[in-house]
Amino acid sequence: MDKLFGWERFFENIPKILPYLSVTFQIVVYATGFGVLLAAFIVLAELKKIPVLNPFFKVYVSFMRGTPMLVQLMIIYYGIPALIDPVFGTNINRGFSAVTFAYITFILNQGAFLSAIFYGAITSIPYGQTEAGFSVGLTELQTFRRILLPQMVRIALPPFGSDLVGLFQNSSLVFLIGVTDIMGRAKSIGAATKHVLEAYVFVVIIYIVISLTIRLLFYYLNTKLEYGREGVE
Repeated sequence: MDKLFGWERFFENIPKILPYLSVTFQIVVYATGFGVLLAAFIVLAELKKIPVLNPFFKVYVSFMRGTPMLVQLMIIYYGIPALIDPVFGTNINRGFSAVTFAYITFILNQGAFLSAIFYGAITSIPYGQTEAGFSVGLTELQTFRRILLPQMVRIALPPFGSDLVGLFQNSSLVFLIGVTDIMGRAKSIGAATKHVLEAYVFVVIIYIVISLTIRLLFYYLNTKLEYGREGVE
């Protein structure tokens, strides 16, 4: 009878799983990049109190922040085709790969979470600093870029880093809709070999190492931004 865990099988799984890390990274990069853009638009709509958009985004952000990622993934993957296919006579699941639905889900999720981070950061800066920028002849854009944005980045950086770690870890859910990332590959190896532990242990190590690396990176960046701030205050 084979052992429950074998180091030989563990090392054999490494080259089988590692290439699929690129799928996970792609999800994180797309979700972060487009999520930042979406979050900036949401914050702008909230700050400007744009009719229709502002209340819509409030409901949207509340929903995305108040429901589990798994529920959101299932709603996007099964809900969009269920709504659109009968109307247009299409088959979206056949026309688009599962990873496309994963991109959509994570972008929408990040847009909501990052908008809350950005909105909290910008509203925590006293309005007197904005007025000071106007008083010396700066435009609204110049005031934001030169005065507000540097402070906003410093305030938003720690929660942004924590959110990025959460995004990376939550990306493991995409295998549930058929996306072959590192978790999906580990599952397929386990199904084929009847030995699941070695593959999953390696995946856990990957998540731990990368999560710690992200945390250390943002800790370093935050330390660099905070350097000298105490003396100024």
